Amino acid sequence: MSNPVSITRTFAATPEQVFDAWTTPASFAIWFGTAALSVVDVEMDVRVGGTWTATMHLPDGNLKYWAGEYTEVDRPTRLALTLTDEPSEPAGDPVTVDIVAVNGGTEMTMVQSGQGFDEEGKAAVTAGYNAFFDDMEKLLAG
Repeated sequence: MSNPVSITRTFAATPEQVFDAWTTPASFAIWFGTAALSVVDVEMDVRVGGTWTATMHLPDGNLKYWAGEYTEVDRPTRLALTLTDEPSEPAGDPVTVDIVAVNGGTEMTMVQSGQGFDEEGKAAVTAGYNAFFDDMEKLLAG
């Protein structure tokens, strides 16, 4: 079952800046999870076959461990990776990020395949990403 999440946002930034927000540990830690959460121990080996990991501190005191693998890296126009919060499982949900220069900034389209998302789950993931990308917008605005 696939019920993809697709979000398109336009940022007042260059394609390189948007791409780097996804692939620079310090920047990723700022927007992934929003300011409401602390994301630490971000490690990224940004190359095809390279992996990434991050630890998210949740408001209830629990930790969530994220991991994935880069499947396509074409700076600054496209990034494809897997994403899971079950790092012991070998495969994660495929995510693509397409980045295009537009008048006045950069348009980013992120699609997560949505394996196993029901409508409620899809709505929650979409709301979460929109909050993440609100923080990315603040980060890119400097």
